[in-house]
Amino acid sequence: MSLPPLPAAQSPTSRASAKQHTAGSAAILLMCSAIASGLLGLVRIKVINQLWGAGPEQDAYQAAFKLPDLLAYFLIGGAASISLITILNRYRERGSEDGGDRALSVILTTMLVVLGGGILLGEIFAPQFLLLANKGFRAHPETLALCVHMTRIILPAQLFFFVGSVMGSRLQVRKIFIYQAFAPLIYNSGIILGALLFHRQLGVSSLAYGVLVGMFLGFGLLNSFGAFRTGLHFRPILGFRDPAFLEWLKLSLPLMIGVSLVMFDGYFLNYFASVREGGITLISNAKLLFNAPFNVIGPAAGAASLPFFASLFQQNRAHDFSASVSRAVSRLFCVGMIVSAWMIALGPWLMDLFRGGKFHRSDAAATTQLFVILAGTLALWAVQGIYARAFYAASDTKTPAITGTLITVLSAPMYWALFHALGLRGLAIASDIGIFVQTASLAILLHRKRLVSFAHLEYAELARALLAAVIAYAAAAVAAHFLPPVSTHPRDLLTIAAASLAWAAAAALTLLATGSKLPRQILRRR
Repeated sequence: MSLPPLPAAQSPTSRASAKQHTAGSAAILLMCSAIASGLLGLVRIKVINQLWGAGPEQDAYQAAFKLPDLLAYFLIGGAASISLITILNRYRERGSEDGGDRALSVILTTMLVVLGGGILLGEIFAPQFLLLANKGFRAHPETLALCVHMTRIILPAQLFFFVGSVMGSRLQVRKIFIYQAFAPLIYNSGIILGALLFHRQLGVSSLAYGVLVGMFLGFGLLNSFGAFRTGLHFRPILGFRDPAFLEWLKLSLPLMIGVSLVMFDGYFLNYFASVREGGITLISNAKLLFNAPFNVIGPAAGAASLPFFASLFQQNRAHDFSASVSRAVSRLFCVGMIVSAWMIALGPWLMDLFRGGKFHRSDAAATTQLFVILAGTLALWAVQGIYARAFYAASDTKTPAITGTLITVLSAPMYWALFHALGLRGLAIASDIGIFVQTASLAILLHRKRLVSFAHLEYAELARALLAAVIAYAAAAVAAHFLPPVSTHPRDLLTIAAASLAWAAAAALTLLATGSKLPRQILRRR
């Protein structure tokens, strides 16, 4: 982290300005990145399923992420980027670049010490945590031991993730998203290459080493390189009482101590699914495959919108702030409903693509059931991220933290009851109910606080998109069922391609016939 600043003849301002994005172009860039990363993610799932199937080894690998993720959630909590963007944006608005760089240096140095201590404790107490977090591992000590081993490999990756988040905040404030766009591509490539090149020598642990290397190169190194290219003057400053660190901590603390169903949904799913061998793999596959389209339309738009929302709020443009958030919510919800229709209609054929090797047809069928249940809430998962970022842009991290904590605590009995009544399908239903409550609560609270008014939602567009989704689902389902029964992956692809054309044509024609603005908005963003 000692790269020299750029010489005066190539000032960071002049070199970065050409790469700055508007909210729309930034969202499109990150969506393109998410599409490419999503495709790599699908390849990753296929490779892992092929090599290890739905069994104890993949169960252990999927569960190995939970302690590192929990550590990052409570010690970083998204605050590395969310709170720091707010602080750095204020320094930039005031023209104090040196002040912003010093604040970044203090926060990064101090939190690396804290995070390092947390990782050390995680390495020591990994066995105890994993026994508590995975009910079924108590009866399978071999799976537990393998999970502990991989957890200890993955834990240090959080250091690189934190560095990348901090450096990425500086880039986002300058509306530079190109480095952030490439980070997940490198990360996914690391896991895939680790599996393909070293699975014979290292077994399933090759995936954990791939995670570590991918996180270092994709997030830590790449974002740091980008930040220094913009002229960052970093110097290690340890300061637990420094005003900049205390301000960041005040904003971040609610995110660190508050819990959210968005995060803990995965812990509830793992805890109960672990009682069935392969259960973690099946529910994790359904969630990962659900996340492929979600990661295209959700986090990309959310990450791109936060600095713009923050700028509007800090300029006291309350009406524009409310209208911008509502417009983003309306468009995302419209797109989410239409994409959900495609996912539900083509679920069996999409899931069958991941059959092969040690992942059998029965595993693909079980995953399909879970995937179809989860797919109906794609729009809600995307929209809750926008509503949460509206709070963060307004420097209010307490409200979403308290709300998320209450919803998470109250949801735990629901996951237990539905799992015991319906098995893994009950867990998927509980996940859907939970995200509905989470999203609705954030929307209502924003309205009551007069930050984002319900009046600014585009209700007519939402109605048109709902109609388009219903008709597109019917078109895709009919087209798929008219084709011969599936028996091979080429037939899967043929069915998906034909039904997707029917889905797209039906959705587009319905939107155009009803006078929707969505097609023009998408084309204009393109």
